[in-house]
This record gives sequence, C-alpha cells and structure tokens, in this order.
Amino acid sequence: MAAGNRDSSASRLDVFPTFFKVAGERVCVVGHGGEAAAKVRLLGETNARIEVISAEIEPELAEVMEKVGARHIAEEFRPAHLNGAVLVFSAREDEALDRAVVEAARIFGVPANAVDKPHLCQFYTGALVNRAPIAVAITSTGVGPVLARHIRARIEAMLPRTTGDLARLAESLRDAAAAMIPDGAARRRFWARFFAGPVASLVHGGDLGAARQEAQRLLNGEAENNGFVWLVGAGPGAEDLLTLRAQRLLQEADVIVHDALVPDAVVAMGRRDAERISVGKRKGHHSVSQKDICGLLVKLASEGRKVVRLKSGDPMIFGRAAEEMDALRAADLPFEVVPGVTAAFAAAASAQLPLTLRGVASTLVFATGHNARSETLPEWAGLALKGATVAVYMGRTVASDVSRRLIEAGMRPATPVAIIENAARAEERQFLGTLADLGALSGRDDIDGPVLMVIGDAVGHAALAGAEPIAAVALARNHAA
Repeated sequence: MAAGNRDSSASRLDVFPTFFKVAGERVCVVGHGGEAAAKVRLLGETNARIEVISAEIEPELAEVMEKVGARHIAEEFRPAHLNGAVLVFSAREDEALDRAVVEAARIFGVPANAVDKPHLCQFYTGALVNRAPIAVAITSTGVGPVLARHIRARIEAMLPRTTGDLARLAESLRDAAAAMIPDGAARRRFWARFFAGPVASLVHGGDLGAARQEAQRLLNGEAENNGFVWLVGAGPGAEDLLTLRAQRLLQEADVIVHDALVPDAVVAMGRRDAERISVGKRKGHHSVSQKDICGLLVKLASEGRKVVRLKSGDPMIFGRAAEEMDALRAADLPFEVVPGVTAAFAAAASAQLPLTLRGVASTLVFATGHNARSETLPEWAGLALKGATVAVYMGRTVASDVSRRLIEAGMRPATPVAIIENAARAEERQFLGTLADLGALSGRDDIDGPVLMVIGDAVGHAALAGAEPIAAVALARNHAA
C-alpha cells in the first residue's frame, strides 16, 4: 500500500497551473542586471504595467525597459514598493536580497518569484508560447528548465503564428454562433469545421477577409462541404528539413497523395488515420499518369476531404504543380502551395558549395536533362558559358549527352562538376569530377537514388575532399579490360 501511495504521489503535480490577469496591473521586477532584463523581456509580451525597482540598472536592462515601455523606480527596494502590485519578481542575484523581497511580498499578499531560486518561489514562470490571445506555458517546476525550453520549441513548431488571428475571428462569431445554432452538438460540429476546415486554412494563409467570408457562409449553413488541397514540398527527404507548415498540414490531412521519391518516414509524419495514396512517378515507370493525378485531387477535394499532395523538393520546381493548380482552378476548388527545400539547396548545403560566388558565378540556373519530348536540353549552355552555376535535375541517364553537347557548345572539358545523390539524407553520396568525366555517370549502375548535377567554376570552392570520383567505375572497368 505504501509503495502504491508513493507511485500515486509521484504522478501528481506540486503546482496548480494558472494564468494571472495582469492587463493594466502593476508587476514589479526588483533587480539591476541580466536576470532582471530576462524577466522584463518576458513580461513585455503582456499588457502589464511593468516597474523595475533598483537604484541603478545595467545597459542591457535599460535597453529592454525602453523597448517594452517599463517604468524605472530608481530607488533601493523597500517593502512599500509592493503596495498595489499583483506580482513581483526578484532578480537581485543575491540569496539574502531575494529572500528579503519574497518575505516582504508575503506580508503584502503579493505572489513572488525569485529568479533561479525555486526554494524561495511561490510560483514558477513557465516557458511561454505566445499566440495572443492564446498562450501556452510549460514548467518543469524548477527541476529542468532547459527541458521546458525544448518542449516549448516543439509547441512553437506546432502552432502557426496566425493561431491568435483564428482565435480572435472565432471570438467575434461566438455570440452569433450561440444564437443561430442553439443545439449544442450542432454547434460543436460548427466549431470543429471552423477550426479544421477552409476557414482555418485561409487564416493561416494570410487571407483574413476571405476567411471571415467563409466563416459567415459556414455560420449561415451556406458553405458546401468542399475540401481543400495543399501542394506541399517535402524537401529532399530528411524529416527535419520539412517546413513547420508542412508538418502541421500532414497532421491535418484526411488524405496524403505522395510521390515515389518522398521517403516513407516523411509520409509517416501524417495523421495516423489519414489515407495514403502513392502516385509514384519515376522515369520510365509512371504508375499514375499526370492527368489521373489531377483527376484524383479534384475527386478527393470535391468529396469534402482535406488533401496534402506531397511532392519531393519544392512543388514549383519541376514538380508539375502548374497542371494540378489548373485542374483545381477549373473545378473551383481551393488550394494552397507550401514551398519545400529544393534539391539544389540541400545539395549545396551538404557539400558547402556556394551556388553563387562573387567574381566567379553571379547567376544560378535550374535545368532539367530533358524537355517534354524527352530530348536532352542544352539550351542553358549559353548561360553556363557566361559563368553561371547550373543545377541539373533528372539528368543522370542523359549525363553523357549533356557533357557532349556542353563541350560542343564551347564549355571547357575541365569545368568542375559535383554530383550529389540522395541530398541531405543519411544515405547521401557525393561525387566530384569534370565535365569530361560526366559521361561516366550514365553507365554507373551503383547510383540509383535521385541525383543533382552541379556544373560550374563555383564547384571548385565546395568542401568535397571526401567525394568519390565521378568516373571511378568507368576507369576501373577500362583498367580491367
């Protein structure tokens, strides 16, 4: 029984979470330096009247006070300073001095916090996520403040900056919703659609006017149960390179329509009960035609479903997003484009390769190895000859033709070339060579992941000391023969 009591006690909190009303109220900070500045900075996210009590203050604190509009009481602390205050923070950086403030606060009935001295505190200051009027505070009750900050960072990633705008819009409609939808269950369904449907999507997309119109239609019962489509860039495949917005939308989607190049780990970040539909397209192995993909998106959204169309890299860079947007516009269905980290940027970051470099490359060209008729495309050769850095997507199988045609156009055979396979993933490989070596890439059967070719003199400034030679396999075969 005793052990059971101990287990039960360990699972209970020693604190009761509350939020103090401080708008227009006096909140005192007693202190002169960095610790006081940190508390003033935090209080500056509220509408409290902040007063700093100290005979002298350090420049950092003075700067923060000016920024948030805090008042300075240039006196040594006296208990009478707490008369009329609703909270006090003691940041005097001395145990005895902080204890004196806390004891005075108890006499005046003012809750007190002594910075970094949890044994003196009557309350703890949580790590704050501010989405006014929404607020989230996390506390470790003084046991692990760094852990609390890490948790805060995760919550910051989950909540869009526009969460407060959505809450204010809801508040403006609360009375109308109560009057027009008297049934409690129906009203709960209204708010569920409000916070997880097109209204929320429009707010988070920055179109508050359209969001308010959609909310009014929803309130009037006029809104159709149409879905919404997000064309989302999954980036190069590393989960931690997904944008915060993409992560949030994956958790909201009813259906995830994804390409073959999007790793399973990224698709798995979606809501557990979301339907997953693979429309994997690889060169020569198109499991679903682009026309059918467009039709699928229209069908799903018309059924009232929230759809994430998950594309490798960025949807607007060689992702055929234009065709999907045209189909959604023609069906009068709402959609939004969410950018992703494109392969060129991920590859450049991994190789520490400056895509532009003063005096070397002032132009950056994104190109593909083929056109719509699968012809090798060297029309960017002129730009490359003028010193541009060229990032070539989907060009592995035609690398030999690209090399030949660029050399025929006048590019130096010794022009540096970098090849990045599976950029930013755990299985990334890097290769280095010259334009003359590039033809060997087409014959390498040991490279089967997505590759990006970077051509130009800027490649010579990359950190590729450990890269494999592009022509290694071809050279080995020739030597064996």
